[in-house]
Amino acid sequence: MSTPRIARPDDVPVILELIHELAVYEREPDAVKNTPELLHSHLFGDNPRVFAHVSEGILPGGEEPVVLGFALWYLTYSTWEGTHGIHLEDLYVRPEARGGGHGKALLGELARITVERGYKRLEWSVLDWNAPAIGFYDSLGAGSMDGWTVRRLDSDALARVAAAASATRSGA
Repeated sequence: MSTPRIARPDDVPVILELIHELAVYEREPDAVKNTPELLHSHLFGDNPRVFAHVSEGILPGGEEPVVLGFALWYLTYSTWEGTHGIHLEDLYVRPEARGGGHGKALLGELARITVERGYKRLEWSVLDWNAPAIGFYDSLGAGSMDGWTVRRLDSDALARVAAAASATRSGA
């Protein structure tokens, strides 16, 4: 296992490949709309608001280190704590590299950044059917947010709410 490092622009293709692998694993193989250009812009553009770390290692039979996993994250803000936190959007390690400590190292690096910067929270969501991931997170001492349910506006509902707000603003 290697120490995670900050993603570089030349990592964009492999990060996007891993995002596609994650989508397949999460039973949403056609859901990824991201492109290399968008991902590059968001991670490395003029004002990045999304960040990534990667973990490298040598696959069985391989000779050169390759990216085996990634963590993609962004800042949050807690009104109660009065400080930022980190939201882990995606954590993914290739199946053939699981158990090698890459996921733990990536989460550890984000925990280190959280503490170093004086943030109070490192949070993420996990699908309720993903028992291996839940077991992994439990083994680290990550608690679940009992009593909270994640909600989302997207697609048609997002468009309806935005249209209603626009109509209100324009006096229609």
